[in-house]
Amino acid sequence: MDDSDWNHEFAEVNGIEMHYVRHGDGSPLLLLHGWPEFWYAFRKNIPALAEEFEVVAPDLRGFGDTENPDLSAEDGYTVADHVADVHGLVDELGFDEVGIVTHDAGSYVAQEFARTHPDRLAGLFFFNCLYPGIGRRAGRGEHVQEVWYQTFNSLPWAADLVGSSRKACRLDLDHFLSHWASDPTTFDDDLDVWVDTYMHSNNLQAGFYWYNVTAADRLELLQTGAPELQKIETPTRVMWGQDDPIHRVEFSDRLDEYFADCQYSSVPDTGHYVHYERPELTNEQVAAFFSEQF
Repeated sequence: MDDSDWNHEFAEVNGIEMHYVRHGDGSPLLLLHGWPEFWYAFRKNIPALAEEFEVVAPDLRGFGDTENPDLSAEDGYTVADHVADVHGLVDELGFDEVGIVTHDAGSYVAQEFARTHPDRLAGLFFFNCLYPGIGRRAGRGEHVQEVWYQTFNSLPWAADLVGSSRKACRLDLDHFLSHWASDPTTFDDDLDVWVDTYMHSNNLQAGFYWYNVTAADRLELLQTGAPELQKIETPTRVMWGQDDPIHRVEFSDRLDEYFADCQYSSVPDTGHYVHYERPELTNEQVAAFFSEQF
């Protein structure tokens, strides 16, 4: 689809103006992006899924064209704020029940949504799921060199440095988009769209706030390991790219301890961005899963 073909809409939810793209009819699917992404990360999925579902792809607060409130990380960008935004959007759009498709930071938000609003969910579909069972492994051995950015993004001057020029921002985003994908050229055609979005307004700093508000949770996992939690009962499907260097495929081994009804498969020759790297397979699997849930 060309840029002019996307249906851009806004809704006032939870004290902010939330941007989303909306297409199709049928049972509603909410597509929640991760970092460093925004709604456009699902550009290869929205048209195909909209043939069977009503698809809504929002920008989470701190990303894309959603309002970035002039608040500190702790006062306006917590996981609870993100969950409240998603809940508010579901209410505003009049959906009694939705399916959520997500990964990375969005998967963190989706799991908390599932624990606090299970009655509003028909199903969960994750790519390379960021879940508590990863535990201490996120900071062990050779994986330490992969998570440096989480501390860097929390530094008070990080956004100023990355945003000091378009070249600096492009270098930063290109690293994560190319290094985390199985094929480093995957995002070449869209890299400038990413740079335009993250150089806009306060998006770099607001997006980096995610790492400020989740720092305590990451530290607790490293110190105490995977916690014991009540399993999420919502039917769940997980696809995991085998070449992801940040959410490694072996981290999937404890999914059954956190999800009561979980279907899992790994995807060869695919990295962190399964939905973007393997859109045809993704669209087929998402449609098949949710056709059984609604």
